[in-house]
Formats: sequence, C-alpha cells, structure tokens
Amino acid sequence: MSVILFQIGDFALYTHGVVTALAALLALGMAHYLAAGTSYRPHITNIVPYLLVGAVVCARIWHVFFFQWGYYSKHLLEIPLIWQGGISIQGALIGGFAAMYVYARKYGLSFWGLADLLAPAIVLGQSIGRIACFLNGDAFGAPTGLGFGMVYREGTDAYAAYGSQPLWPAELFESQWDLIIFVLLLLARNRKWPAGMLFLAYNIMYSFGRFNLEWLRGDSPRYALHWTAGQWTSFSVIAISMCVMGVLYIRERRGISRDMAS
Repeated sequence: MSVILFQIGDFALYTHGVVTALAALLALGMAHYLAAGTSYRPHITNIVPYLLVGAVVCARIWHVFFFQWGYYSKHLLEIPLIWQGGISIQGALIGGFAAMYVYARKYGLSFWGLADLLAPAIVLGQSIGRIACFLNGDAFGAPTGLGFGMVYREGTDAYAAYGSQPLWPAELFESQWDLIIFVLLLLARNRKWPAGMLFLAYNIMYSFGRFNLEWLRGDSPRYALHWTAGQWTSFSVIAISMCVMGVLYIRERRGISRDMAS
C-alpha cells in the first residue's frame, strides 16, 4: 500500500492515478470486446470523451454537495480544484449515464441497448478502481473494534482519521462485490431480456451492495436515519431502477401481446 508509486526528484507518480487509468483502459477493452459484431462497435471509442466529461463533472459536484459541503461552503473557490482530490463514484456513474443518454440521442442509438452492452465493462472498471482507493487509503472503513482489520500507512487519509487502529477494508469489499456483479452480468447476457434490464439489474445490485457496505464506512458524514450520502443515493437508485424495470417489463409484455393478436 503506497500513495506514491515512485518519485524522481520533484516528480511523483501517484498510485491512485495509475490504477484508475488501468481500470479505465480495462473497462474500455472489455467494452470493445462486448461490442464486437454489433452496430455499437464504432461508437465505443467515440463515446469516451462524453463519458469522461459527464463522469468527472458530476463526480465532483456529488462529492462537494453531498459529502463535504460543510467544508466547501466556506471555501467556494476550491470547488473547481479537482486535482486536489475529492470525487464520488456514484456521482461519476450518474454523470456518465447522463452523458451516455446524450450521446445515444445525438447519434440515434438505443440508450437501453447501449447501456446493457456497457454495464459489465463499467462494473469491471469500478472493481479495479476501488483497489486504487485502497492503495490510496481513501474510502476507508470505520475501526473494527477487534483484533483484526486493515492498518493504513502514514500519509493516507485513513491514518490521518484513525491512526494505527484496524479498520474495515470497505474498498476491497466493494471491489469484490463489483467483480461478482461483473460475472453475473456476463452470465445473464446469455439469455434474452427486455432492453434495459441488464443495465437496471446492474444498478440495483451495485446499489444494494454499496448501501450495506456503507455501514462499515468511516469517512462519510451521516444524515437522516443515520444514513450516509452514499446510502441515500443507493436507496434512490434502487427505487428508481425497480420502477423503470417494471415499466419496461409491462411495455415488453404489451408488445408481445399485440404481436400475438395480429
């Protein structure tokens, strides 16, 4: 575990940035693989700038207003300084999905078809990305209060918050959960589903895991019901996804019924 991968003079290469870049490249490679032989294949590379802008901007907004507004409300000029750290994966996902919708509308693509295709690649990237958080010592858990747990190195946010106390490795738990979702989505692709179902199932599974793992987090403020911003976001995503899933299923059944009647 090291915040800095290596340093030469004043130049430092940060582990978080390297692993995050690798996660993004792996996700992109998986997206190309999944899109092989489909009409979406030419769009995989072209959509990347849209996703980056949407994800980065919304990730920062989510972090500032839902996780650290108490600080940034007093330091407004620091809000754009994203290189100083502070982004939210849930905000990145929401912004990326919004950018995906804009791209799909612009080029006449099926948003649900594109979202179903990219869902496994996205969650694979998330799984690797959480390892970056672990190596950086952020998104950490609360003290276990037991004789075991992860002790983070000096210089990490986790050490600054709790010192040498053993903490729950919440980032690694989430990384493993994301990997399970990735495998389940790949298996589910072998069956015929109404458009959008795989993407919505991904949203529900990820949010379910994130909601429960938030109980172990030690770096997030808590609000109503003693829930973190991550839990409130997860709950909202699950509720919305289940409602949309119901609408899509009903539309699919009505379409089948009309075809049979004709």
